[in-house]
Amino acid sequence: MVPLTACHPTISYRPIRPSDLEILEQLHGELFPIRYESEFFQNVVHGRGIVSWAAVDHSRDDGKSDELIGFVTARVVPAKDSEIVDLLNSNSAESEWSLVYILTLGVMNSYRNLGIASSLILEVIKYASSIQTCQAVYLHVISYNIPAIHLYKKMSFKCIRKLPGFYLIDGQHYDSYLFVYFVKGSRSPCSPLELVMVVVRYIRIGFQSIIAKLWSDERKVGRWCRCKEAHSLI
Repeated sequence: MVPLTACHPTISYRPIRPSDLEILEQLHGELFPIRYESEFFQNVVHGRGIVSWAAVDHSRDDGKSDELIGFVTARVVPAKDSEIVDLLNSNSAESEWSLVYILTLGVMNSYRNLGIASSLILEVIKYASSIQTCQAVYLHVISYNIPAIHLYKKMSFKCIRKLPGFYLIDGQHYDSYLFVYFVKGSRSPCSPLELVMVVVRYIRIGFQSIIAKLWSDERKVGRWCRCKEAHSLI
């Protein structure tokens, strides 16, 4: 049943706490086809290598105004050890640059389409932007999760590549899309399309230079032939 307060909720965001453990496990079980180990949830609620934010609805009148109705979990990873190191600046693999990887993001069904997921993602982006060495936020999205794909595109995440068979769920493989959001003006050296455009541009410039040179040489040869012909006539 949809809570009446969900129509006009008063949402705020805070770190996930140990008291959120039960509802956090429950929501992950309801929202995701992948089962997470209990160690993962313990690490989330105690902040052991994982940062997190909870969305709560203070307008609830059922005594659960501080119970999370949405969440996002993430961790900081070294850029040199990440799967997107090839997309970063050339010195990333040789320095202490870092990235923020979004692990899970979810919102209760009764609170969908209220901008809560977007706000949770913004919390992660703000956090990443506060880290001096952080270059980007990135994540994976299963290929059939169209609403999530639209959400990340709307929030200026770039779909970098498709990963065939990335997920294995109930014995079946599913593709994944890799999304990246570059922070503080950082960006990949160039996208595949930009690389193609650069190559085409240089080819065009080189071709024009060759044509110009040939045209110039032809004019010189033409002048020399005319002079030679005139001299012969004389």
